[in-house]
Amino acid sequence: MVDALTKLLTWLISVNNWVLRIGKTVAWVVLVVMVIVILLQVFFRYVLNSALSWPDEAARFMMLWMTCLIAPLAYRHGGFVAIEMVPQALPRSIAGPLMLAIWVISLIVLLVAAYFGWGHTMGFGGNFDSSSLKIPLDLIGFESMRVKLRYMYGSLLVGMWLLISVNIELMLRMIITMIRPDAELPSTKDPAVSMTGFD
Repeated sequence: MVDALTKLLTWLISVNNWVLRIGKTVAWVVLVVMVIVILLQVFFRYVLNSALSWPDEAARFMMLWMTCLIAPLAYRHGGFVAIEMVPQALPRSIAGPLMLAIWVISLIVLLVAAYFGWGHTMGFGGNFDSSSLKIPLDLIGFESMRVKLRYMYGSLLVGMWLLISVNIELMLRMIITMIRPDAELPSTKDPAVSMTGFD
């Protein structure tokens, strides 16, 4: 059983590494573009005294996607706020099941959030148009199109499913450790998907 779980964990780690590597790269690009957009708005508002209508909403759009793409990486490496002194103070035989129970509860919360994310993205709310964001097709002779809000709300849906995948990885790791404490677990030490890229 442990061997089967270890194989499943190895496969899931490789999938998560690949997805999180892409997410981290996209998040960095989005962060850079977001900073440029904000600086552009500052220049137009305070230097030219003529604020643009779209940068504020574009920055929110990019911040949502950046957060939802990088959050699973932070979750995987323990980057979220957590009370760690309780599990550390408990014996290993109690701390393991406690952490597993916390991850099970987290999984339930994430599944509920993904359910609502799907409803909000693909349902009524996602059908509305953005108030200021447009695809400027008029520059090439077509009519410009307003961006649907589902592309903004979709960040929640994608982020929740990425968090679910990482949560299952953490649960599998803990289950294997509880069954066989001396089991050799596959490493997640991939510089491309670390929090900093250097550790």
